Amino acid sequence: MALSPTEARAAAAAGCPVDHEAIARAASGDAHHGYEPFEMKDPFPAYAELRRDEPVMYDERIDCWVVTRYDDVKSTFENWETFSSENAQAPVRERGPQATQIMKDGGFTAYSGLSARIPPEHTRIRAIAQRAFTPRRFKALEPAIRENTRKALEAMLASPDRTGDFLAEVAYDIPTVTILTLLGVDTSRVPTYKRWSDSRAAMTWGNLDDDEQVPHAHNLVEYWQECLALVTAAHADGGDSFIADLVAAQGDGAEISDHEIASLAYSLLFAGHETTTTLISNCIRVLLSHRDQWLQLIDDPSRIPGAVDEVLRFSGSIVAWRRKALKDTEIGGVAIPKGANILLVMGSANRDANVFENPDVFDITRPDARNHLSFGFGIHYCLGNMLAKLQAKIVLEETLAAVPGLRLADGADIGFRENLSFRVPLSVPVTWEA
Repeated sequence: MALSPTEARAAAAAGCPVDHEAIARAASGDAHHGYEPFEMKDPFPAYAELRRDEPVMYDERIDCWVVTRYDDVKSTFENWETFSSENAQAPVRERGPQATQIMKDGGFTAYSGLSARIPPEHTRIRAIAQRAFTPRRFKALEPAIRENTRKALEAMLASPDRTGDFLAEVAYDIPTVTILTLLGVDTSRVPTYKRWSDSRAAMTWGNLDDDEQVPHAHNLVEYWQECLALVTAAHADGGDSFIADLVAAQGDGAEISDHEIASLAYSLLFAGHETTTTLISNCIRVLLSHRDQWLQLIDDPSRIPGAVDEVLRFSGSIVAWRRKALKDTEIGGVAIPKGANILLVMGSANRDANVFENPDVFDITRPDARNHLSFGFGIHYCLGNMLAKLQAKIVLEETLAAVPGLRLADGADIGFRENLSFRVPLSVPVTWEA
């Protein structure tokens, strides 16, 4: 629990190294600088205030030190020996007793695939996973991604009133089918995996009360049991999939357990499509909001990879990620106590004027857009970044070719899911010319 302002000032006067003044200001409710942890519609003005006024701020509402400047975020990611990833997958809100019992009774023992693991365990598992998660597999998937995109666009463009929701009708299925194919899962079960993924996002990064957690707890039990079943099936039947490759590596002596393989599946079946659906949706949403740059891509599709990186910088799928301080330390000159939770706001770092010129301007020709931190940094840099960018590139190529006259629907007021880490549009309503 945070100290009262009086207690904090007394502790500071006694020479305590922790910045209790910052804690006290947050506890008094007058120093959040407009920042609302779960509000994602337009967090960028609040991010700018934090970078300017209090770039390392304690927020008692989420029990995190909120870090918003680029150099501080990057150096914290890089210093894994001081700032552990062990809390990256911890629920933001403690699980209630009923949800906890449901998960215990259901044998839920899932753990992070990689993002919440720490060396040497992380190093061992990532090295094995990287050998199976190869560009060869991505290249093999490309024709299917392109064909699935064309079919989805054809279905959407068949609308007689020339309106659609690009997120629901195109971006929703494509990454899910891709990751299910990669992992050797029946692609007809997209709705089931989407339901499980929604529950994982809500239970881990959402702001749910005890009753709201109950249906999601049941979904997570189903999800985990499915991951275990996939590993069992790979042992029995082999096959050509990421999971089968890991099982084969295990048989050849690689040091990875069935539980660790299932945990990788648990993570990839979520991260492998959820954030890519959002990336594709944001590519369309942001580019259509900047019509001149959409037209530039029509004239010169070779600019698409740069445009994808600029979308990741300007409006990334993941805007914040957590770390834990393993010792008394500091960030940006602010004292951080051992055991403190850190929220690294990449969505703010990506708009830091000390790194990016005119950072609030969207510019697909920006030469340093690839320096964004949307995939993290250091030993936990996103394993699937190449596959995510490949899918976004293909969808943009096919969409620009099929419907260059695509536009955002008039008066579209796009909402975003409330969440601590993921900035997910609820829809991308579009229209097009006859």
